[in-house]
Amino acid sequence: MVARTHLLVPFSRIGPYDIAEMDRLLWVQKRLFTYWAHAASLVPLEQFPVHRVMMRRFARGDGTWGARLKEWAEANPKLRRHVMTELRRRGPLRTQDFDDHSHRGYRSDGWNEGRNVDRMLDFLWTIGSVAISGRQGLLRIWDLADRWYPEWTPREPIREREATRRSTLIALRALGVATPQQIRKHFTRGRYWDLPRVLQELVRGGSVVPVTIADDTAAWRGNWFAPATIEELVAGSWDPRTTLLSPFDNLICDRARTRLLFDFDYTIEIYTPKVKRRYGYYVMPMLHDDRMVGRVDPAMDRKTGTLRIEGAWTEPGCDSVEIAAASATAIEDLGRFLGAERITVGRKVPARWRKALA
Repeated sequence: MVARTHLLVPFSRIGPYDIAEMDRLLWVQKRLFTYWAHAASLVPLEQFPVHRVMMRRFARGDGTWGARLKEWAEANPKLRRHVMTELRRRGPLRTQDFDDHSHRGYRSDGWNEGRNVDRMLDFLWTIGSVAISGRQGLLRIWDLADRWYPEWTPREPIREREATRRSTLIALRALGVATPQQIRKHFTRGRYWDLPRVLQELVRGGSVVPVTIADDTAAWRGNWFAPATIEELVAGSWDPRTTLLSPFDNLICDRARTRLLFDFDYTIEIYTPKVKRRYGYYVMPMLHDDRMVGRVDPAMDRKTGTLRIEGAWTEPGCDSVEIAAASATAIEDLGRFLGAERITVGRKVPARWRKALA
């Protein structure tokens, strides 16, 4: 509808940028690679040892999904051999370049039903045997992991607790302050083994500090933690911005935390029947300074070079001229990033926003 999330997330932080630079970091310099974080994400290659722990565990069939996919992959050895042999023989390939040699089809209640080659590639990717080496439009291009990852990839083996320690520090640096439950939902979601003990060790070591929230209402009670550098972060310079966020943005992917911090209740309505949607198919929240001030329903028509704003809705108390002007600039930035030649405004846009966008 607009752009792929891994492109929108950096846009929200730095504004319009050259997408070719992202491609260079990913496919040429290989400073980034595609793997599971809170969802399928671009992650820095320097964090490879953390993700390699999941690769090993998934290969053993740990977890409900891992056990199910491993059992299915083992029931289809011919398809697995075919994928690895073709990549070794022919080089990088698209999904449709493989034949379906499955003995038993993959069963699913969702869109993966019968997509046997896709499922095998996902399994081999998750265990670290293959890597996503490029894209052709929306199509992924696959290669052998040993051939794609550069020689300087950090490969030191670490155990689960060390992976948890590193992930916790990364998550807290991003979150600022967080409860253990919020840490678990950030960065390597669901992969914080023995987190209570790791947090105790980090506090004793001085890299993490427990904090108390002054608000004593029930929602803010509990154990909160912050990086030891929290005072430096608070005292440092902060350049607030107004920007649109992908529905899958790291800032709001934990919906409960989003409600607590911003008093902003957000649900993506892609999976909601049209007649039941309150806002729109792909609605992007609007961040203004440290507040969620509204939401916008955009769609990019690439054939005509038009960014269409189908609708916009402001949060209570956020219908000021200042916020309208800042939001118009943010929408214009999105149009510039997408290469839009024009922006059109639908009828479901507040009057002040419509005037500012005009």
